[in-house]
Amino acid sequence: MAIEEGRAAPVFVLENTQGAKVSLKDFRGKNVIVYFYPKDDTPGCTKEACGFRDLWGEIQALDTVVLGISPDKMASHQKFAAKYELPFTLLSDPDKQVMKDYGAYGEKNMYGKKTMGVIRSTVWVGPDGKVKKHWKRVAKAADHPAKVLEALQSARRA
Repeated sequence: MAIEEGRAAPVFVLENTQGAKVSLKDFRGKNVIVYFYPKDDTPGCTKEACGFRDLWGEIQALDTVVLGISPDKMASHQKFAAKYELPFTLLSDPDKQVMKDYGAYGEKNMYGKKTMGVIRSTVWVGPDGKVKKHWKRVAKAADHPAKVLEALQSARRA
């Protein structure tokens, strides 16, 4: 099932850094930003995570939660979250099934070469569980959190 704005977001259950199961359904009634990234503690992924961290107060004020998903193991997520004081939840998707369901894993170009891997992307799931916006391929990780915040703010004003 492809991610489509206006359609129900695929439901998932993944483990967080404490080993607890987290489900998309846990956040019904809130906006949820689900962002997919390739690897903990790499330059682009760190810039994106720190961007969400730095805007955390403003994002929370809009009744929104952020979930970061990568294939990294919990130990890696724990170190990454602690090192950069990330206030939001990181989830582990080692078999990449949720990423596949969200179109965040597949063929991509790296330095002119086609490879299979994590596609940096973000899905905004509304309080009703439907996809409000899908950023299919995030080009500039450092700038992306501000664009997400801008979209949330625009929707609030509308």
